[in-house]
Amino acid sequence: MDQQDDLTQFLVSRRAKLNLQRTGLPDFGGRRRVPGLRREEVALLAGISSEYYKRLERGNVKGVSGPVINGISRALQLDDAEHSHLEALIRSATIRARPPRRRPERTVPSDPVLQQTIDAMSTVPVFVQNGRLDAVATNRLGRALFSEMFMDDQIPVNAARFLFLEPKARTFYRDWDANTHQIVALLRAEAGRSPYDQQLRELVDELSFRSDLFHELWGSHDVREHRTGLKSVHHPSVGDLDLSYLAMDLTSEPGLQMLVFSAEPDSNTYLRLQQL
Repeated sequence: MDQQDDLTQFLVSRRAKLNLQRTGLPDFGGRRRVPGLRREEVALLAGISSEYYKRLERGNVKGVSGPVINGISRALQLDDAEHSHLEALIRSATIRARPPRRRPERTVPSDPVLQQTIDAMSTVPVFVQNGRLDAVATNRLGRALFSEMFMDDQIPVNAARFLFLEPKARTFYRDWDANTHQIVALLRAEAGRSPYDQQLRELVDELSFRSDLFHELWGSHDVREHRTGLKSVHHPSVGDLDLSYLAMDLTSEPGLQMLVFSAEPDSNTYLRLQQL
């Protein structure tokens, strides 16, 4: 995961998604050799010179300011997750010296109060993960919900590895295809935030080697945040479940995120959760 190359590929992939109609630029005709916008058109929309933007897209980020990043973000119509990813890539590409000291890996919670707290949340499934999507902690209902994932002997249990490498995942996730895009986009965002995470690099290498789909999706450079949504699964014991989830960053445990799943009261999913 070379930071300058990732920056180049991310910017190229974002402008390839745009067209003149979406940006309001006039179309003077002529053959376009690349999909989407030309670099000169992005520079025009961002309010910077085309040469400056070309250098930036090639990975030369020396002296890039916040207003320039904001201008490029507007020109490429980036959403919040993509804007944050662009900032992270530029920040990483700026580093020329020795990589910063790595923070301790979070594979288990360092504070026992965290496990005590999620155990007390006995009516909802809770799943705590790090940026690599390793399972760091669960309560009993969370472990029961993701029992198929926890059958993996490899430690730590990892949601991406389960999704792409375990055949059972295609049955467990009723919207498996959408989940594959989401998981890769989450890992892409984490790669921008943590470019020197060796375990993340090894996970990406493993998945790219063993899954052609992962390799293809990784090359799309899509990113996203994990905040709220709907998770539709088929549990082998209780059947179909449609669960809303909230994802919350843990300030007491930097780098960890807690996912809390819930169901509408008296719904079929709610009643089936009680059976778990």
